[in-house]
Amino acid sequence: MSKLGFIGLGIMGTPMAANLLKGGHELFVNTRRSVPAELTAAGATACASAKEVAEKADVIFLMLPDTPDVAKVLFGDNGVASGLSKGKTVVDMSSISPMETKAFAKKINDLGCDYVDAPVSGGEVGAKAASLTIMVGASDAAFERVKPLFELMGKNITLVGGNGDGQTCKVANQIIVALNIAAVGEALVFASKAGADPAKVRQALMGGFASSRILEVHGERMIKRTFNPGFRINLHQKDLALALAGARELGVGLPQTAGAAQLMQVVAANGGKDLDHSALVKALELMAQHPVAPDAA
Repeated sequence: MSKLGFIGLGIMGTPMAANLLKGGHELFVNTRRSVPAELTAAGATACASAKEVAEKADVIFLMLPDTPDVAKVLFGDNGVASGLSKGKTVVDMSSISPMETKAFAKKINDLGCDYVDAPVSGGEVGAKAASLTIMVGASDAAFERVKPLFELMGKNITLVGGNGDGQTCKVANQIIVALNIAAVGEALVFASKAGADPAKVRQALMGGFASSRILEVHGERMIKRTFNPGFRINLHQKDLALALAGARELGVGLPQTAGAAQLMQVVAANGGKDLDHSALVKALELMAQHPVAPDAA
């Protein structure tokens, strides 16, 4: 049994922390809001600060919304860094800037501790089912030490490279996901406005080369109008902003990514920033003046 810490108990963090508890580990937790009762009932210990988590745990996991949140939790007042002692490991499973991740890693390494960036894909469903894809940037030794803990939360676990490479992989993942959501949305808007039943179109496409996990899950959301998150529009906007900022720095053109980012901006500007990212289809529906399916009453 290991002494673990978990900071950030939102839609993703809570089930991920619960799966660590199910693995039989002692868990110390902290979050901006109150700690979910389901975790304390399962044996987690609520801590007053990130510093306290770091003092009590040997491996400290973070699952936070954005780069500034990670910086504050790590290096702010009563942050993780102030509670670390040599030999501990910080594992950031948030999706944040690859360049900032490298800087964070150096600061933690300078304290005599290991740093692992390990963003995930799979959404709330994957977090609950412990089937997340985990993209890791770390030293070989740190990865091997933490891998058994990752196996309690995910299935596809890959050491991509050194610090920052896990985050780079996650940005690439978010590019692919966004473009696939846009493609599915365009197909279903087209089919529906042409008079075809979008549910039957989706069913037919699921049996062919156009089949994808996005068509399966997010296509169904578009048809059933179930846009409760999952993974919010505003978080995917943040990830695409990282992609576009990185592209400028690298001198790379990402025109389709820029287009998907604009579609998400249209949804956010119309009050949908907290909807699931499958709600990107609403921007296409506005342009077509036609919904894929009627909204639920």
